[in-house]
Amino acid sequence: MASANQQSVRIGVPFRTLEEERAGAAKSKKIDFYYRALREAGAEPVPVSLAIPGGKLLELCSSLDGFVLTGSPSDVDPARYGAGRDPETHDPDPARESADRTLLDHAIGGGKPVLAICYGTQHLNVHLGGTLVQNISTEPGTHLQHEDKDGVHPEHLVRIEPGSRLAGLAPVAEPRVNSSHHQSVREAGRNLRVTAHAPDGVIEAVEWTGDSNWIVGVQWHPERMEGDSFAATLFRELVAAARRKTVRTAMGAPARP
Repeated sequence: MASANQQSVRIGVPFRTLEEERAGAAKSKKIDFYYRALREAGAEPVPVSLAIPGGKLLELCSSLDGFVLTGSPSDVDPARYGAGRDPETHDPDPARESADRTLLDHAIGGGKPVLAICYGTQHLNVHLGGTLVQNISTEPGTHLQHEDKDGVHPEHLVRIEPGSRLAGLAPVAEPRVNSSHHQSVREAGRNLRVTAHAPDGVIEAVEWTGDSNWIVGVQWHPERMEGDSFAATLFRELVAAARRKTVRTAMGAPARP
């Protein structure tokens, strides 16, 4: 029988949208980037359906060691953070939002690590009571190009806050990342610390401070940065945190880290 150290780490990955899930692989190829990054980090990616009933979803959550909250072409419903809808805001996906809420409640309550990416970061922030910039390009001031055009992702530096988890992972204080978003965090939610900014001031990362659990949200797409050491390290650290949690649980430690 394998020891806790040898057991496969299972990381839940929700589909980007219900429409993509129903369409199958032909329209959900971007999900494969997340699966590849997790496998390369030594984990088993586990698809999380957005159509699964709540009770079954909780059963699945119990079998998982951590989560990646994926990007999405949808936007979080502005009503969730008390805002009117900007004309540039994309339609929400209620099924995705419902699934993410369940995953986050389970992860936070059970001390399981989370890597939130792009839309996933925005939803993490709203889930914890934060607000969003609905369209960066129409905000006052001068901004970089953050949204991809014609499938080409712009790139920019991010300034990482000293003493953050990201600072301990990044090879330099201002690594270069890709960018594919038109929304971002405005006010950070409960127990979230802002830990990275773009040169134009746009918030690029948040980290959980509520306890010692590993929850990191980044606005860029590390799963698409193949060959980049910083991107690979993010996924390895998620998997390492999940493995540590699995070992503690096997040894009879309390559920929370």
